[in-house]
Amino acid sequence: MTFEYRVLYTGIYYILKNALSCAIMCITDITKDGEKMILQIDFNSEEAIYIQLRNQIIIGIATESIREGDPLPSVRQMADNIGINMHTVNKAYSVLKQEGFVKLDRRKGAVVSLDVDKIQVLDEMRRDLSVVLARGICKNISCDEVHQLVDEIFQSFMKSQR
Repeated sequence: MTFEYRVLYTGIYYILKNALSCAIMCITDITKDGEKMILQIDFNSEEAIYIQLRNQIIIGIATESIREGDPLPSVRQMADNIGINMHTVNKAYSVLKQEGFVKLDRRKGAVVSLDVDKIQVLDEMRRDLSVVLARGICKNISCDEVHQLVDEIFQSFMKSQR
């Protein structure tokens, strides 16, 4: 039996499922055509919060919820909106900078700036996908199932860009 409660508290939606797992959906100051971006952070996840934040921002860029040149909320604003430590946001922004997704400016803060090095990105994808595919093989996932899944995910990003 699953149930879901949504409580609006200072711009933050808490989602409680089965009273055991807690995820947070944070409405940020990042906008696309006047709509606020929603970040999903799961505080019970094994994945570090800064990695979840990084991933959500990258997904926002891929779906064009966040566009090149858009400023991200300040470290303090983002931390307050999500309810996490400023150092966690700072680490996520630093990783995004290292990976070429944002530039950090003293006056403007973190600004989406895609520094595209296709060869480097393909190498990173190959490394990351190697582990994901190895996990799939261990769980008897077929090549056709992987192709279908990749096509579905890729198409979902392409649809959101239209």
